Amino acid sequence: MKIGVPKEIKTLENRVSMTPGGVESLVKRGHQVLVQRSAGVGSGISDSEYEAAGAKMVSVDEAWAADMVVKVKEPIEPEYKYLREDLLLFTYLHLAAAEKLTRAMLESGVTGIAYETVQTADGALPLLVPMSEVAGRMATQEGAKYLEKPFGGRGVLLGGVPGVAPADVVIIGGGTVGINAAKIAVGMGAKVSILDIDHPRLQYLDDVFAGRITTLTSNEANIKKAVRFADVVIGAVLIPGARAPHLLTREMLPTMKEGSVIVDVAVDQGGCVETIKPTTHDEPTYVVDGVVHYGVANMPGAVPRTSTFALTNQTLPYAIELADKGLEALKEDEALMKGLNTHRGRLTYAAVAEAFGIDYVPAEQALA
Repeated sequence: MKIGVPKEIKTLENRVSMTPGGVESLVKRGHQVLVQRSAGVGSGISDSEYEAAGAKMVSVDEAWAADMVVKVKEPIEPEYKYLREDLLLFTYLHLAAAEKLTRAMLESGVTGIAYETVQTADGALPLLVPMSEVAGRMATQEGAKYLEKPFGGRGVLLGGVPGVAPADVVIIGGGTVGINAAKIAVGMGAKVSILDIDHPRLQYLDDVFAGRITTLTSNEANIKKAVRFADVVIGAVLIPGARAPHLLTREMLPTMKEGSVIVDVAVDQGGCVETIKPTTHDEPTYVVDGVVHYGVANMPGAVPRTSTFALTNQTLPYAIELADKGLEALKEDEALMKGLNTHRGRLTYAAVAEAFGIDYVPAEQALA
């Protein structure tokens, strides 16, 4: 199979979907890997490293002309022209928050497998985890930075100093993003609270952090109270493949501290903060009611080398399955089958169909 690795073109997105090690693994199995020239430069990977691993360096058009294209981020408008019925696209899609992309994929007939909906039998999301780990840890770093006065924040040091209280960090969601955000916040000396609807998860977090955080059941009353005293709020809510619910509402903003900071990691799924909107690394924040909003939808793109290697570690085994077996791999691997979002003009993921009122066809039926 011919596997294309195009250069990411989203604003300041420096990750790449394949490392030279990944290329070497695919080439040894008899596949041809077509890497767009300079695709890895942002992650510190040169064209010569790809060539040494067996890749052929090509133009953007040649990379997209492959049988399967492996990306990091969802296609953006200039890339829609490359979508076609005989293409297998393997990347993050986040379709539930992207109606225009969803319809473009359906019109083109492309087969789209989304990293974020590949799900194992135990409910784990193996291809979402590495970037959730990065984004969670970054969320605390970004919250600390934008809490500084020159960036529009209250001028509070996250960990405080002897004699001066640390910042209050409130994390909505106790999954992979939430626990990683908490690790960094606790490590920096902040006072941390995590809200989640899953009581066993709260028990687990309480045990893991050994009393160094406060756990709260996530409901409107507790969220309203927690954000009122927060210096930093981190949105870490995930419903696999679906749009995130608005848990921090517009009505709560005026009750928050002037210069407090919201970092909504769920922004690529619509966000769990009602007033959040996607931003970019070159213009990451805006202010509503005196509260700084950070809504960068590709946070891990700011640390591309770490992110590229972390992502490829997890995606490569699935990419090899798809390269070796094509669509048969989906029939043999339930996790990959759950990753299928579009196929030959049919929408195969129920949560996306519900978000936009589009007809839904089960993945197994679409492939039959």
